Parts: sequence; C-alpha cells; structure tokens
Amino acid sequence: MTALDVRSESRTEPGGESPPKRRRSIDRAKLRRKAPMWALTAGLLVFAAFWVYPFVWVVSASLKEQLEVFTAGLGLVPDKVIWENYQRAWVDASFSKYMLNTLIVTVMTVVLVVIRCAMAGYVLARYQFIGRKVVVGVLVATLFVPAGYTIIPVVEVTQRLGLLNSLTGMIIALAGGGHVAAVLLYMGYFRGIPRELEEAAVIDGAGFLTIFFRVMMPLAGPVTATVVVLTFLATWNAFFLPLVFTFSRPDLRTLSVGMQAFVGENSVDWPGMAAAATLSLLPIVILFLVLQKYFFEGIAGAVKS
Repeated sequence: MTALDVRSESRTEPGGESPPKRRRSIDRAKLRRKAPMWALTAGLLVFAAFWVYPFVWVVSASLKEQLEVFTAGLGLVPDKVIWENYQRAWVDASFSKYMLNTLIVTVMTVVLVVIRCAMAGYVLARYQFIGRKVVVGVLVATLFVPAGYTIIPVVEVTQRLGLLNSLTGMIIALAGGGHVAAVLLYMGYFRGIPRELEEAAVIDGAGFLTIFFRVMMPLAGPVTATVVVLTFLATWNAFFLPLVFTFSRPDLRTLSVGMQAFVGENSVDWPGMAAAATLSLLPIVILFLVLQKYFFEGIAGAVKS
C-alpha cells in the first residue's frame, strides 16, 4: 500500500463519508433549523415597524406646520422643522403647569397604591382567616366592573370631605380604587417566598410591620417595579376622573385633560397637540426603560408563584 492510499484512507470516516462532506451536511441541517427563526424574526420586525410607526408619526407631526400635517400624508420627514410647536405647548398652553400637576398626582398615587396593595397582597398570601376566599373572589369579580360606574359615589364622597376641587382629592380618588391586578401580583409573589424568613424574623422579635417593611418588601422589588409601572401608566393617562375634578379649577388640570386646550371652536392645533403628546410620553418611556428589567421579572415571578 502506497503512502497516497494511506492518506486517502485516513481522510475517510468509518461510515464512508469524508469529513468535508459531513461538515457540509451539518451546515445544511443548521441552515434548515435556522430558517424558521429568520422568518419569525423578519415577521416580528415588520410587526414592530407597524406598532412603532404611529408614535414616530406623532413626533414628526410635532415638528411640522399645520398645513403640512395634512398634505404630507404618511411622510415622516418635515419640510421645515418648527420647534415653536413645543414652545407653544409648554408656555402658551400652560403644559409646564399641567406637567407639575400630573407629576404630583401620579407620584403620590403610586406611593399609596404600592403600600396599600402590598399589605393587602401580603395578608391574603400569608394569613388564613374566615372569609379569605370570599375576599379574593370579590376582588377578582371587581375586575369586570367598568371604572365609569363608580365615578358618581367617588365624587359624592370626595365632595362631602371637602376635597373635590383639589389635587389631594384627586390623589385619594385615584389611589382608592380596587387596583386588583396589583393586589394579585403581590399575593402571588409573596406566596412564593419561603416562610422560614418570617419565622427567623419572629424569633428575633420582629413584629408585623418590621417583617413587612424590612423583610418582605425588599424581596418584592421586581413586583414593586411592575406595580409602579402599571400604576404610573394608568394614573398618568387618566382622563375622566381628573376631568371631573378640574371642572371649576382649570389650574389643576393634568396633561391628559390639558390636551383639550388645542381644540378650538372651529379648528384644532394639530402640531401643538402632537408636541404636547410627545412631551407627555417622554416620562413614561424613560420610566419603562429604567424599570423594564424588573417589570418583566415581577410579572414572571408572580405568574410562576
């Protein structure tokens, strides 16, 4: 046997297929497996483009002239950038004041909702008492009650307390709702935490509030971030209740209610309204980008529990 025969035999696999041919078959198999993933990715990118386009169009419209908003159609690039639209929204339409009102109402509402719903979720997850299942059932049932049906008793109670035309009354009304989703999220998350942590704290002499604020709440960081984002979105975009609370006090309007300032009797300032909408979206986008990691962890942890 010659040296050439030995080299040819050494390059042939026991199954009769040479290494280059086997590598090519493996590569083709990998390509076939990756093809569906590429198609899925392309489909998701197209869907994302359709999803994001309206928001990009609003930003584009905020930089256009009134006539160009209608003549440009679906075009995104303005012929001339008009920054005065933002100045008109911020100064002339008093959106600086509306932004401050909205921040105060939203932050205070979020704080109250987080504390109240966390306590309710903790008690429902850890304590057994008579009527516990009934309470949970009633909470779940209230998910199907439209918010508009409760506006009359809410306004009536707030008026009797003398808080109707005030930011305090608006905060109490927004934070005093059921917020059932937040309670259920906390309930599911606390149920998955080992009881040994609480037992160790009790041995050390900790009471209910100490265990709750110093043991349980730090562990519930992801679900708290989720509740913060959801409550922030709902309060920031609330329209009906703030509208009722600011009928006689225009200076207390929030951003969603103040948007009506661009609607005149015979015309609508579309570029100014688009600029105002862009300004109102910025805090929400920033908050979500900061808390998105904890938001998804909180959802996954609550569902898993």
